[in-house]
Amino acid sequence: MTRELIGVYHADGGVVGELKYVVGKALGVAHCALCDITHSPVRRKREWDAMVQRRGWTFTLLHLNELNAAQEWAVKHFGSPCVLEVTPAGLQCVLNAYELDLLEGSVEAFEIALTSKLNADRP
Repeated sequence: MTRELIGVYHADGGVVGELKYVVGKALGVAHCALCDITHSPVRRKREWDAMVQRRGWTFTLLHLNELNAAQEWAVKHFGSPCVLEVTPAGLQCVLNAYELDLLEGSVEAFEIALTSKLNADRP
C-alpha cells in the first residue's frame, strides 16, 4: 500500500517567503528542521529524492501559505514543521517539529524515524 505523506515547512513559499526564510536563517531567527532535511543550502538534496523514490511514498512538500483548509487545521493543531499522513480518518501527524529537529538534517535518520513511525501504525 502506498502511503500518502505531506511535509509542511515552517516557512512561506514563493520569492518573498523564501527570501524571508533565507535572511532569517542567516540571522539566526528562522529555523525549519524539515528544510534542513530536504534541502542543502542551494537545492533539494539528491539523497531526499532517492529516498522518496526508493520507498515509493507519495510525498508532497508544502509551505505554510500553500495549505488547503484541512492541512491548515492540522498544522494549527500539530504545529510546523511536521510530516502528516493522509488516512481515512483524516490527517495524522507522523513526525512533529521536535522529532524532526532531533534528526539534525539527516535524510538517513529521517527515513529511519519515519519508517519506524509508519510501521508502528500497522498491525
